[in-house]
Amino acid sequence: MVEIPEIDLSDPAVLRDPFTAYGRARERGPLARLVTPGFGAMWAVTRYEDAKAVLTDPRFELNAGSYAQRPDVPAHCLKYMRTMQEMDGPEHARLRRLVSPSFTARRAAEFRPRITRIVEALLDELVQEADEGTVDLLAHFARPLPIDVICELVGIPPEHRDTWRTHGAAVAAGHGPAFAQAIPAIMRDAVAAVARRTREPGADLLSELIGIHADDEDRLSETELVTLVWHLVLAGGTPTNLVANAVETLLAHPGQLAALRTDESLMPGAVEELTRWCGPQLLSLPRYAREDTDIAGTPIGKGEPVTAALAAANRDPRVFTNADHLDLRRPAGRPTHLGYAHGPHFCLGAALARVQTEAALTALLRRFPALALADGGAQRAPDPGTWRLTALVVTV
Repeated sequence: MVEIPEIDLSDPAVLRDPFTAYGRARERGPLARLVTPGFGAMWAVTRYEDAKAVLTDPRFELNAGSYAQRPDVPAHCLKYMRTMQEMDGPEHARLRRLVSPSFTARRAAEFRPRITRIVEALLDELVQEADEGTVDLLAHFARPLPIDVICELVGIPPEHRDTWRTHGAAVAAGHGPAFAQAIPAIMRDAVAAVARRTREPGADLLSELIGIHADDEDRLSETELVTLVWHLVLAGGTPTNLVANAVETLLAHPGQLAALRTDESLMPGAVEELTRWCGPQLLSLPRYAREDTDIAGTPIGKGEPVTAALAAANRDPRVFTNADHLDLRRPAGRPTHLGYAHGPHFCLGAALARVQTEAALTALLRRFPALALADGGAQRAPDPGTWRLTALVVTV
């Protein structure tokens, strides 16, 4: 019988370097057991092909148990809590069909000029916030960027956007009283935004979603629209953490950074490689076995949780040449990384996140040729599931 490696998610060594910990488990076998004292255990699929298979396998479902933290919200907000990610089968397919046309790569590219204006405005603010040339790039750039983009996407009035930045920062923290208060506040504002755009359509995604199916029998309900808006805010942590991780990584790889500064045409491929190499999602949301089954010959009981160890799969040497090496010139095409998951629940906002990251890095590197990490400037959260910084202090 194959020995299943066990990874203690509270181990400081795992928290400090999860890529090595998950990678070692991958080389011992296709499955590992992730344990957290006091919180039980779950299975982790460590190899690329097995991870892809689990992410598309209907025997494993996302449900309310997939979400570690569900904030207490007022009764009138409960109907907005169940997002598309918690749905499977026909219900999920219907919503994807209705909203996917608004989240294509083409639509994201069309939105790029507006994202670029947001990026430049944030960099103007960044300069003003700098103290003797030093500033926290996470707090003053990477964190507000997605929420400003979302406000632009759904038509939040300019006078309300500072409040949404506050909400976005609280949601990004993922816990605490401010997080619990931010969710119903976002829902309240989303209800108002849907009502406003229903009366007065504008040049934004929300107006498009309201209007594009207006004459169809099957259309998004008010509840579905509001749920989508707050879920966009919840998902904003991906570009926040990806931009911050990418900047820290580039500053630690001066040769790669120099190549990118010299040739900006490398940027789209560079963003894909950075997502593969230091993407924020270390583990996928856990899926639950609908029935007794098996993975790679190991029995999995009905109801047991299974996660894809994306940090291990994205550096699987069976799939990626020189997998542990960062290579911004890595050839595009297959295989693709799993940073945005795979299958029916592939991240709806992936194209938008890519465009945001490309625009952010391009403008940042162009504007600050002497960008450097301040002493002790990179501080990480002890989070075994998400590779994220709590501060990124740089000199500009």
